[in-house]
Amino acid sequence: MFSEKQLLQRAKAKYKTIIFPEAGFSDRTIEAVKFLNKKKICKCILVGDESSLIIRDKSLLKFVVMNPKTCPLKNKLVKTLMAKRKDKGITLEEAEKLVIDPYYFATLLVEIGVADGMVAGAECSTAKAIKPALQIIKTAKKGEKASSAFLLFGKNDFLNGKSLLLADCGLIENPNADELDTIASQTVATAKTLGFDEMKVAFLSYSTHGSANSESTSKMALAAKKFAKPAVVSDGEIQLDAALRPEVAKIKFPSSPLQGDANILVFPDLNSGNIAYKAMQMVGSLTAVGPILQGLKKPVNDLSRGCTVKDIILCSAVTALQAKEIK
Repeated sequence: MFSEKQLLQRAKAKYKTIIFPEAGFSDRTIEAVKFLNKKKICKCILVGDESSLIIRDKSLLKFVVMNPKTCPLKNKLVKTLMAKRKDKGITLEEAEKLVIDPYYFATLLVEIGVADGMVAGAECSTAKAIKPALQIIKTAKKGEKASSAFLLFGKNDFLNGKSLLLADCGLIENPNADELDTIASQTVATAKTLGFDEMKVAFLSYSTHGSANSESTSKMALAAKKFAKPAVVSDGEIQLDAALRPEVAKIKFPSSPLQGDANILVFPDLNSGNIAYKAMQMVGSLTAVGPILQGLKKPVNDLSRGCTVKDIILCSAVTALQAKEIK
């Protein structure tokens, strides 16, 4: 279903504005935005000192560069931040200090509509990259937690060309049944945004429909029951092989509606999800894009600090596609 070329072409058709808070101190980010600009995949806003950036690379003259310390929108951003954090008792001095932080600055520019989305995390922890988004942009549905997913695709005999979304592999450590229901719903929404033709959701476990009984297996069975809806094929609790291999599904649970053809995998906890996506990426030689943040009002996406230039490019394309849903 997916290839890098298709993903970039879809993003190019949308041509959204993406802001990069780490442009001022990340060589990988600079290489990525130069590619994105050259191929007209998205319009790029760089955060940093314009003079320093241009001295470093004269080709950056063609980019929009915004400096948190000199930006004419600074007062508006301070007011926006104070309004968003007034219930936490933020002071004017605190807001003025946070606004010149590149991550808060970029997030605020997404919030007020200067940019359609943000990509960060190549040079910082996940917490630092997404904390401003959770505080400022917040989730689309009040009371819901944001979650994350990884898109995996590539040439692999086992998958036979199928693309997968794995969740939650990067954010919620030990979700309960209600949170797993939300994670699944948010991942289905991500699948629609990315252009999946159909969604088949597997709530994974080490058990398939009662072959083992524990708190963990019961949690996944309950989550599957809560999520069940006529418009989406789903099943759980179910083992990975029964979720992905038709011949195994016929043996372990022949009446499963998935029939071994799941493409959205919901994991019981962050440990299993994170380990699984890395194993699929490294041992299965698949391309992994993410973590893709889900459930926010506007798209902000995190990168691994071990990311490559290609990872930044693909994450930017996904961010552009998510932005198409923003009204």
